[in-house]
Amino acid sequence: GNVSGSLRLFAAAAMVEYSIILPTYNERDNLPLVIWLIVSELQKADIGDWEVVVVDDSSPDGTADVCRQLQRIYGDRHIRLHERPGKLGLGTAYRSGLEVASGRFILLMDADLSHHPKFIPQLIDMQRTTQADIVTGTRYKGRGGGVYGWDMRRILTSRVANYLAQVMLSPGVSDLTGSFRLYRRAVFEDVISRVVSRGYVFQMELITRATKMGY
Repeated sequence: GNVSGSLRLFAAAAMVEYSIILPTYNERDNLPLVIWLIVSELQKADIGDWEVVVVDDSSPDGTADVCRQLQRIYGDRHIRLHERPGKLGLGTAYRSGLEVASGRFILLMDADLSHHPKFIPQLIDMQRTTQADIVTGTRYKGRGGGVYGWDMRRILTSRVANYLAQVMLSPGVSDLTGSFRLYRRAVFEDVISRVVSRGYVFQMELITRATKMGY
């Protein structure tokens, strides 16, 4: 009755436009910079209300404490901390982040600065222009692509994984292993509920399933 109706109204009022889910493990040095860059780009782009959901897997270096300091600077409405009891894997980190995120759109990215936040407005613009369900940032196409702070072995491993997946799965996406993506919330909820992978191949399964499901 009235109580459930009130709760739905509250939930709708509390929703933001964009939730950025940022899994962390031992990122105390990177987190202040990546948060500063994200906040700077979002404020410049004037994209509406937003939040960053930091999902920390009990980092022994004190990443969560750094996040709490950042909450005092930027406000806990914009910087949200979700702490987990141990290192539980990337796939479950996104699931946990989704449970506490309130955005109508969900943006996934890494906290290690391999994705530069300056490209976030481009993903958002692309989605608004095309009304796409998923917009994926790629490291391998166009002039803006690239990876910050990766050694050659990691780049080659990623490229080989992408090539093999393209040949075997043919999903039509140039960067399968990347995690810099913007999803409509309903689409992300639908696809992630079917994903069984937990580690490195999680992103690959996520985008391949989304393509097979017609998104």
